[in-house]
Amino acid sequence: MNFSDRHLRFGWWSLFTFLALGLILETLHGFKLGWYLDVSSEMRRLMFTLAHAHGTLLALVNIAAGLTLRAVKDFTLKPSASHALVWGSVLLPAGFLLGGLVIHDGDPGLGVLLVPLGAFALLFGVFSFARSLPRTK
Repeated sequence: MNFSDRHLRFGWWSLFTFLALGLILETLHGFKLGWYLDVSSEMRRLMFTLAHAHGTLLALVNIAAGLTLRAVKDFTLKPSASHALVWGSVLLPAGFLLGGLVIHDGDPGLGVLLVPLGAFALLFGVFSFARSLPRTK
């Protein structure tokens, strides 16, 4: 599979996953579940909302990356850039999601430690994509 197909497939499946997570969050809100809506669960709501928002946005970034790879001639991308973009798109929202599953006195759980790892991978991936774009004359 080439990088374009990889990012398009990953992006569309991620978009489906995080839109489904949004539907689940709306359902939790609609049924007014205390585990999700109690004042003591404010951090959980925030972490889950951040996971949903970041996951959805990063899915769109991967779709844009896949389309860019198809549309731009002479675009050669290093595998490390593609891997970093995908891993950043997994680790960042996963860190928020896992951080919200178990909260400790208003603080997120240890899963939130994945967020900076995902952020650095994402920064490297986006920087590498931008640097790899061929210059037009």
